[in-house]
Parts: sequence; C-alpha cells; structure tokens
Amino acid sequence: MLKEVVRTDVTFMIISTVLVFFMTPGLAFFYGGLVEKKHSLTLMLQIFISIGVVTLMWIFGGFSLVFGDSIGGIIGNPFQYMNFKDVVFKDSTQYGLTIPFLMFFMYQLMFAIITLPLMTGSIVNRITIGAWIKYLIIWMILVYFPVAHWIWGQGFLAKMGFVDFAGGTVIHVSAAFSGLGALWVLGKRKVITEKGPFNMGLTGIGASILLFGWFGFNAGGTLVGAETAAIVFTNTGVAGATGMVVWAILSYTEKKKFSFLDPLIGAVAGLATITPASGYVLPTSAILIGALAAIVCFYAIKIPRKLQWDDALDVWGVHGVGGFLGTIMIGLLANNVVNGIAAGTHQLWIQTVGVCLVAVYSVIVSYLIMKILDKTSNIRVTKEQIEKGLDESLLNEKYNS
Repeated sequence: MLKEVVRTDVTFMIISTVLVFFMTPGLAFFYGGLVEKKHSLTLMLQIFISIGVVTLMWIFGGFSLVFGDSIGGIIGNPFQYMNFKDVVFKDSTQYGLTIPFLMFFMYQLMFAIITLPLMTGSIVNRITIGAWIKYLIIWMILVYFPVAHWIWGQGFLAKMGFVDFAGGTVIHVSAAFSGLGALWVLGKRKVITEKGPFNMGLTGIGASILLFGWFGFNAGGTLVGAETAAIVFTNTGVAGATGMVVWAILSYTEKKKFSFLDPLIGAVAGLATITPASGYVLPTSAILIGALAAIVCFYAIKIPRKLQWDDALDVWGVHGVGGFLGTIMIGLLANNVVNGIAAGTHQLWIQTVGVCLVAVYSVIVSYLIMKILDKTSNIRVTKEQIEKGLDESLLNEKYNS
C-alpha cells in the first residue's frame, strides 16, 4: 500500500513540476508580446536562458545552499548535495517524505528558474544579454539562494515561524523588489515609443500558460496528492478568477471601455497574491484575497509611473505588491484546519517582519550588484541599438516587415 501511495505522489509531483517549468516559456510569451516586435526576442532570450544557467547552478551548489544543513540560519552547506551527492538514491527525511529526494530537487529547481525572469519586465531595453547573464548568476547566489534558505530551508525566518506556501515572498517579492533596485541604477529607457504591444495574441497565449501552470505552481507545494492539494488548487483558481473580474471592473470604470490585457493582468495579480497564502486559507478567503489583490495592485502600478521609475511592464505593482499583500494576509486569514497555521497578532507580526526584510534586502543587494556591474563593465544598450532593434543589434535577427 505504501508503494502505491508513493507512486501516486510521484506522479502528482511530476505533473506539478512540468506545469511550473512550462510557466517560464509562458512568461517569455507574455512579456514578449508586450514590447515592440524588434525587441521581443531579446527579452524572451533573457527569460529562456535562465533555464540553462540556473539548472547548472542548482546542480553545482544552489540546491545545497537552499536545502543543505543550515550555517547560522543564513545559508545551507554548499557542498552537502553538490553534483547530486546524496540526492539521486537517498530519500529525504525532511522534505517530501513520500517522494524521492530527486523529485523534490527537480520541483524546487523550477521555482529557482522562473524567479529572476519575472524581473526582466522591469528593465526592458536597458542591458545587454551578457550583462543580464552576469546579473542572473550573481543575483541567484546573493539573493535567491539565501532568501529561499531563510524561508524554505532551515533558515532563521522559518525557525521564527514565517511561512510562504508557494513563493509569494521567496519568488515574487524578491524578484519584483530587485527590479526596483536594478532600474534605479539603470534609469529610464533611452527610447520609449507609443506603439504599444506588438502581439497581444502572443501575450494571451503566455497568460494562458501562466494561468494553467499556476495550479501546479501552488498545489505542488503540498508535495503529496492529498486533501490539502485540493484546497490549494481551488484557492488558486478562485483567486485568479476574482482578480480578473475585479481588475476588469476597475479598468472599465476608469477607461470607459473594455481591454483585452487588463483582465489578464488582474488574473496574474490575483494569482501572485494567493500564492503565499494558498496552503493556509479556505476558498472563501481566497475570494477576498483575489479581490483585494486586484484593487491594491491596480492602484500600486500607478506609483512607479508617478515617481517616474519606468518599471516598464509593472512588475513591482503586480508581482511585488501582490506577493507582499498575500504574505501579510496569512496573518489575517490563515485557518489552522488547512495546514496548522492560524491567523493572529503573532503570526501577522512574523509575516510582516519577514516580508519587509526580504523586500529591503532584495532592493539593496540588487542595487549594489547592478551598480558594480555598471561601474566595472559596459552593460547598457545604446540608443542606436534600441532604434535599430535589439533583436538585430544583439542577436542578428532580422524581420521581413
């Protein structure tokens, strides 16, 4: 009987892992359709390249830094699981007890892959491919691996009682607030046109993949195909749908016409916001979280615009604020019948301290990384390259029309 349970859980986790992996190409399509055609492949490459770079980093130390035995609650032992040591044939006694440790390794890898690509929308048309790869490598070492260890490994935030079910803080807050740090160094785009998105169909396909994959993104966090997975799965769908409708209403009220893009952004906001709380609240609370996500994020995206930060694709307002809000909502709406975490003053305080710490840390470290790269090498694209098109200038990709 135990073997059957294990096989069922492995199947569930393989499906969840594939769904999360598919979200990275989905993000590339979503962002790629929102920029000018002559820059779209460059932006998409910045996202796709993470699959290769982060996978190798994960194998050769990244997984160990996150899930290895903690060193002072700050970082994991970098050599403990390096190059699949004690991963392939050994079962974990701490993470995913009914699945092979290797399955847990692969599932967590997909989260690591997609995190920084979320940030690419913040700094559209500002740095070269080589500079992006350098930034990606350094950022993973200095931001993602430590933050993920603090919360999902044996780090100090986990020991405090801070929780983040599927990455509202680890992924969305760290990436989006890092985007602020980076764009504060890089400044505005040298050329900003009024042409708008070149292919809303491509953006729609990307959004569909993101919405589809998000069910695995959240529900897979249970690590077992059990009852809690059904609640997480439902919370995901409910919050995304509510965010879509409420955002569409807000947009129509402001613009007096419907938009194809706005409901998609609302759905993403709802999903980003429910992500950290998805394994701790009931579906009735997920409706409220989705609605609040749409309202708060709808107005949050206006802040960088007023401050002229040029967050090109509103990453901070949707992912950063959404992840931040969802993390706080755990302290207000968590129900202990779901996963043993109860809302209350103590939990709210822990959630607030933890998410604020990660946000501030991400901004500062990202700013310093980009500042150092900017001072030590030529990382910026030129106005001429942008006018010609980054796809042709950087990738030698030419279009017939």
